[in-house]
Amino acid sequence: MNGIEQETIDGCAVIRLQGEVDLSWSQQVRDAVLAALGKNARVGVELSDVSYIDSSGIAALVEGFQHARSKGTGFALVAVSDAVRAVLELARLDRVFPIVATVQDVPATTSVPATKP
Repeated sequence: MNGIEQETIDGCAVIRLQGEVDLSWSQQVRDAVLAALGKNARVGVELSDVSYIDSSGIAALVEGFQHARSKGTGFALVAVSDAVRAVLELARLDRVFPIVATVQDVPATTSVPATKP
């Protein structure tokens, strides 16, 4: 079952995604990410319960990352599932996105990681 949950932990907005992020609801993911970035200094998108992500879901995350970089907002993908990591690695986006293990590790500002996590 697909779902989006939002909460704030240690001053970081956390968007928890669940299920399959595909064209049928990637627009909702995009809207949630951009809304959180508009209101918070740090945003983490938790992907531990995502079993599948397609190009539209990746595009929503890329747009959030680019928006965060342009505003100097902290942004990271948190606890990425194996299924999502495989897609990110295939597209070499694991070298672009900040990927962290916990919400507490979401950076204060967003930059391209120097090395693969």
